[in-house]
Amino acid sequence: MLNWLVKWLVSAISLLIVAYFVPGFHVNGFTAALIAAVVVGLINGTLGAVLKFFTWPLRLLTLGLLTWVINAGMLKFATSFVDGFRIDGWGPALIGSLLLAIVSTALRWIVPDFNKPSGD
Repeated sequence: MLNWLVKWLVSAISLLIVAYFVPGFHVNGFTAALIAAVVVGLINGTLGAVLKFFTWPLRLLTLGLLTWVINAGMLKFATSFVDGFRIDGWGPALIGSLLLAIVSTALRWIVPDFNKPSGD
């Protein structure tokens, strides 16, 4: 439970960081970031997974670049469900999805995993 909460907070903070650096990528406050993190996670876990499954040959041919486009599309799709979360076009969505992957990965390296034993 604690690990899930930490991942949710990391995702929300990642969205806020991306919104700070990418023009056209807007998150209006921490509450909107928390809601957007849940919605983006649900969309990526359902529709995104289905799209990635059916497009695997194309993703292979594009050396994974189609995954980047699918993630940007999932971000844009999520904006239609969350007040206070807006992306102004495909450029900010593409840049935002790339930066979001980098920032969330970096933050997950920094934040401890609460499911692992401490190793004392």
